[in-house]
Amino acid sequence: MDRPDLLHFTESEEANRLLATDGLALLIGMLLDQQFPMERAFFGPQLLKERIGEELDAARIATWDPDELEGIFKGPPAIHRYPGSMAKRTQALCQVVMDEYEGRAENIWETASDGDELLRRLKALPGFGDAKSRVFVGVLGKRLGLELDGWKAKAADWPSIADVAAFDDVTTLREQKRAMKAEKKG
Repeated sequence: MDRPDLLHFTESEEANRLLATDGLALLIGMLLDQQFPMERAFFGPQLLKERIGEELDAARIATWDPDELEGIFKGPPAIHRYPGSMAKRTQALCQVVMDEYEGRAENIWETASDGDELLRRLKALPGFGDAKSRVFVGVLGKRLGLELDGWKAKAADWPSIADVAAFDDVTTLREQKRAMKAEKKG
């Protein structure tokens, strides 16, 4: 898999580099991408890294004192609109990465046999339902160049963060999502 240097999901080059080079950061960013602006959700891993003062590590986050981690998420600024629940979900996600993927988030996709298995693995993660998992499959395939049989059939078939190649695309994506919601309300 030929990884890019940056994923242009935020206005911060440093955060975009972290997302492109650290699988756990990308996974946490995807987790945080709910009921919160996309670019802020994907900036969350950078804030978390800055606040803990070292690289993101699944084992360290999984075993962090829950009250302290919630304080880290509260900021200011808050890492998410719901800092308490997202701190807990992030910790639960890191625990699964530790227990099932040897502490390495990339093992979720790098050791999957095909798109079906990848989607099953993602849907089993705390905070990842079907839609979020399908979007993440798209991010892995479209943005990170994941070469896994069947990934395209499992990826989201609607506009998503997986379609963001440059930061300006975030605004376009937001407008597409608004139009789709308005159309559904009809």
